[in-house]
This record gives sequence, structure tokens and C-alpha cells, in this order.
Amino acid sequence: MKSKKLKKPLTIEQKINRRTFISFGTFTVLSGAAYAGWSWLKNSPKETPTVTAGAKAPLRRALNKTELAFRRVFNNNNLVKTYPKERAAKVVRYNSRIGLHDKPDVPNWRLQVNKPSGEVMSITLDEIRSLPKTELVFDFKCVEGWDQISYWGGVKFSDFISHFKLDDQAKLDYVGMATPDKKYYVGIDMPSAMHPQTLLAYEMNGKPLIPKHGQPLRLIIPVKYGIKNLKCIGSMVFSNRRPPDYWAEQGYDYYSGL
Repeated sequence: MKSKKLKKPLTIEQKINRRTFISFGTFTVLSGAAYAGWSWLKNSPKETPTVTAGAKAPLRRALNKTELAFRRVFNNNNLVKTYPKERAAKVVRYNSRIGLHDKPDVPNWRLQVNKPSGEVMSITLDEIRSLPKTELVFDFKCVEGWDQISYWGGVKFSDFISHFKLDDQAKLDYVGMATPDKKYYVGIDMPSAMHPQTLLAYEMNGKPLIPKHGQPLRLIIPVKYGIKNLKCIGSMVFSNRRPPDYWAEQGYDYYSGL
């Protein structure tokens, strides 16, 4: 019986060549798959405009499913990390003045709260400031990729709801807010709005807000990206349907959660 001929071991050069071939082949296949996926998405139809618009239909479906997944596991016991006041930025960054072109008439400012019944509440800043004050120092995050530790003071949104007897409205799915001129507006899912760290803020770094940061009242919602943190709130509505949202109409994620 003849013995089997043993294979000669590969030389170092052969091993390098084989690994190079496998690596290059894998890279080529993955690159081809990525290009095919990109081409498919690029040539896909855009979503039907509603309160969201501008995104490709498959991408919007993926964003909506991601939102549902997040909302199923969302827990208001999950608090964002907070920091000592001395860590807060002295010069607070801001990106946009949409809805802030007119200097607010602070003495005559009123928050218009529109109930589904048609009743409209008109709430003064002094009424809001009379509620228990909460301070928050957290890492504010922007969708553009930057972040900054900032220090805010105001009333918890949940305390605002309770004080003004809006508990029935808080049982609805969404709250919408807009600047007085209606040029900037956001829609917030109610669980995020009722998060214990969500504030209606009237102070920054221990002082009243200045116009470019949302004077006299703005939303600080740490579980969302900055595009949801509406400056200079003029009105508020409650609904079981998604309220209009400025950046969602440009193709951004409606949920915009962290």
C-alpha cells in the first residue's frame, strides 16, 4: 500500500498572497453589496409627504420602526447623566435663529395652551416661575455631531402638566410646540415630554434666557437631539396624531431620540 504524499507546507510568501487574495475578494464583495444597496436606496421613491417629508420611503419606514422599538423599551427611570455646575460651558453654543427673528415682548408674553376641547389657556411667565424650580446640567447633543455640557433652570414639564390640570391632555400620544411666529415647531412623543428631566426652561447658567437661546421660555429635553429643544415657546397643543415638526418635514427622524 502506497503512503499518501504529504503536502508541502506553504511558504511565507504563499501565505501572504493567499491572505491578500481573501482580503481583497471579501472587500470587493462587500463593496459591491454596499454600492448596490446605496444605488437601490438612491433610486427608491421618496416618502409620501405628511408630517414627515423629504426622506426616501424605505429609510422613513426604517426610522418609524426604530421609533417603535425605542418606545417599547423606553423607561422614564432611565435618566441622562448629570454634571456639577462648574463643568457647564460659560459660552453656550447655538445653531439656528429660525423662529427667533423678532425680539420677544417678554412683559406681554403668554404661553397659549390649546386643549382638544377648543379651550385656550393663556399662561404668564410669572405663573410658570412660581412653580418649583428644577436645575439640570447635562450634555446637550446636536445631530451635527457636537455636544456641550450646559446648565439650565426651569419647571419640570410633568410639574407644569400637574399644576395646570392638564393630566387628561398628557394621556394623549403627542404634544406639539411652536414659536410665536409659527416658523419653528416640534412634535414630541408624550413619554419623552413627561420624562422627569424634561424642562420648560427660563434660565441658562443661573440667569434669564437671552433671545438667541429662547427667551423667555424654551424646551430642554435631554433624551432628544437639539433639534427637538424648541426655543421661545409660544404655543402648545396635544394630540393622538403626530403634530407638525420642522425638521421632520425636511427629512430628519421624527423621534430624534438619543
